[in-house]
Amino acid sequence: MNDQSQSYHYRVIARALAEIDAMQVTGGPTPTLDGLAARMGMSPAHFQRTFSQWVGVSPKRYQQYLTLDHARRLLAERHSVLEASLASGLSGTGRLHDLFVKWEAMTPGEFARGGEGLTIHWGWFESPFGPALVMGTDRGICGMGFAAEQDEAEVMADLIRRWPKAHFVEDPMMLRPWVLDAFGATGTAPLYLIGAPFQIKVWEALLAVPTGHVTTYSDIARVIGHPAAVRAVGTAVGRNPVSFLIPCHRALRKSGALGGYHWGLPVKRAMLAWEAARADAGGAAPVPVPQT
Repeated sequence: MNDQSQSYHYRVIARALAEIDAMQVTGGPTPTLDGLAARMGMSPAHFQRTFSQWVGVSPKRYQQYLTLDHARRLLAERHSVLEASLASGLSGTGRLHDLFVKWEAMTPGEFARGGEGLTIHWGWFESPFGPALVMGTDRGICGMGFAAEQDEAEVMADLIRRWPKAHFVEDPMMLRPWVLDAFGATGTAPLYLIGAPFQIKVWEALLAVPTGHVTTYSDIARVIGHPAAVRAVGTAVGRNPVSFLIPCHRALRKSGALGGYHWGLPVKRAMLAWEAARADAGGAAPVPVPQT
């Protein structure tokens, strides 16, 4: 599939996912295959085939993953025991989105300097969850934000604020191989975590949550040795600069409620549904190749 075709199909599927998600939020009638295909300007057979190739399951099955009680079922059926994951060596070098992620963190002193002396490259890419802003140093990806629910300028300002003294350079071609690895699960995507020590502990715990599983804020607090710091953990989860790759979307409240999500709850629900679909399909579903 060439780049032009991929870009076209990405936009079609993104629109379809947005319609499915909107109807789940408003409680409207379940969209039919014929109805969705007609709104996408495609035949039902072509739409079903294209959707299944990109998402990994049929439109009807994906709708089931997006239902509002899906997170509660995940918590009941796929609640990750973080202690076991960490004991198994999944932290840091663990399996994540069907690829292996290497990561390292900057020192507390470097963090305190607000990124001074760092050159951070950035670029916009298409992703399974809408436009993605990706940032990285020469050591790895350090930032990822999504603009499906927010203005692109807001997403850019949000990430830049985290490292106010860094030098930012637009350079999507430098980042593109890592982005392909991240969304296409074709290799190893290096991460460079820029945060305070407590935040990095929380993000390390998130890296241990297997694909298709979820955890709770209280679990994370216990694992990092601060069982009473549930609220602080929630704040650190929300400040995760590398969304999706550090899977903050897998952190739920004890009740099974989704809680908040920095880039919008529809994006969080879509990520959980997409991962569940891939897990149930054996992780074989192809992923859109990001386009700059």
